[in-house]
Amino acid sequence: MKPEQTAQPKLYIGIDIHKRSWKVHCATDLFSGKSFTMPPEPKVLEVYVHTHFPSYEVSIAYEAGCCGYYAHRSFEGFGWSSLVVNPADIHRKGKERFTKTDKIDAQLIARELKDGRLESIHIPEVEREQLRSLFRRRNDLVKDFRRVKSYIKMQLLYFGVRVPESFDNDHWSHDFRAWIDAIIFSHPTARETLDSRMRSFRFIDKELRDVSSKLRAYCRKHYKKDYYLLRSIPGIGGIVACGIICELGDLRRFNNIKHLAGYVGLAPGIHQSGDNQRHTGITMRAHRLMRSYFIEASWQAIRTDPVMQAYYRKHVGKNVKSIIVKIARKLLSRTLAVIKTEIPYTIGVIE
Repeated sequence: MKPEQTAQPKLYIGIDIHKRSWKVHCATDLFSGKSFTMPPEPKVLEVYVHTHFPSYEVSIAYEAGCCGYYAHRSFEGFGWSSLVVNPADIHRKGKERFTKTDKIDAQLIARELKDGRLESIHIPEVEREQLRSLFRRRNDLVKDFRRVKSYIKMQLLYFGVRVPESFDNDHWSHDFRAWIDAIIFSHPTARETLDSRMRSFRFIDKELRDVSSKLRAYCRKHYKKDYYLLRSIPGIGGIVACGIICELGDLRRFNNIKHLAGYVGLAPGIHQSGDNQRHTGITMRAHRLMRSYFIEASWQAIRTDPVMQAYYRKHVGKNVKSIIVKIARKLLSRTLAVIKTEIPYTIGVIE
């Protein structure tokens, strides 16, 4: 009697992705499989699977990292089920925490995939992913801008040049820049150093303004409804609105505020054992960039929204950092509500 196949065989592939090579582990529903190294080309893996595992149902997973989502989109184009997972979500047994190789990582991913314990992170569409790169470029320019300003102030302090009190603030006016350009040193080398730093400052300043303008213009044009809904919320300006659109994507995909707060990192941590329970503050797992933006926006919200200001004053006397995190959580809740209801926010009035 000829045996008949009653179910489609399944293939589980875990990949440890690197720039120059991939470490791949293939396992099926019947055997643990084998590991091998291959060039970083999805097409090569497709040929291998079609050669050695024809008619198999393929599931594949790899860790999110610097190589982006190109491989994921290629695998889905082959008709495979593909997951891009957070490295922190891959469970390691006791001794596996102390031994790490590319081969072991690939085996762990394949094992967790086979056991059904992996969940994919959110994969943005290509347009929003490339828009996000522009937002992150702006964030890099902000860091460079602060750095070069610190270098210039450091040089003035080092050579004993006292900044006039009217200029000693974070805002670098054109008068202050002209004052820096007019400083005379006893030797020309110090002047050349300062001129070089000022050229860098002016270049970064122009780049930052140009990138910010293009970012806002693109969001106003292509995400007009969400952009202006977000702008209606006190504390959320043009750049923060762009950041929400770029980094968080369509907020309608979040089921509730708990889901969104956990993603951004404005959810409380808790540790309980028996009768002992303690709160550990906001969780370490977070979208750190957007969490910082929401906390900065909260300082503006309490200045412009009476309801937020009243909530802040009610907690005066407690730790300021804890209070502003509470405000950021409320601001995040309003953001989700405005997007889901598509009704612009109206500033509340305290009677």
